[in-house]
Amino acid sequence: MKEIFSIKEAIHKIEHYCAYQERCHEEVVQKLRSMKMDSDEIDTILVHLIKDNFLNESRFACSFARGKHRIKFWGKMRIVNELKFRKITQYNINLALREISAEEYLATFHTVAERNWESVRETNLLKKRKKCCDYLLRKGFESTLVYEKVKELMDLNTD
Repeated sequence: MKEIFSIKEAIHKIEHYCAYQERCHEEVVQKLRSMKMDSDEIDTILVHLIKDNFLNESRFACSFARGKHRIKFWGKMRIVNELKFRKITQYNINLALREISAEEYLATFHTVAERNWESVRETNLLKKRKKCCDYLLRKGFESTLVYEKVKELMDLNTD
């Protein structure tokens, strides 16, 4: 592989990188650094990508939130943390969270919780409760939702 890229070559390569899937600024900067571009070149390329709409942080955040919720069934806490990790602004994070309706969010939460409760093969109810809570919290659902739901599932189990 070639080590040194001209700005034109780098732009062409990074346009393909951005067209393939939505990217955040941080990912693009990392990719450009791996291509041995210096700070001034990176800034020039970023301006070009934003101007030609290859790079749009709001679009990325919304797409990310929708995808992670609908495909990986992540909760809002995990989505927010992952977006913060990618250095997305609070404004864009709030915009992204509006992509998920309250009805869809709760429906997904209940489905994931019930599916997990059924799949945990644990005879000790307290251990089962802990495993289920841990799983839902890892998925990024709010603790109040998680504890209420698991209590509800436990009550159904004890009847």
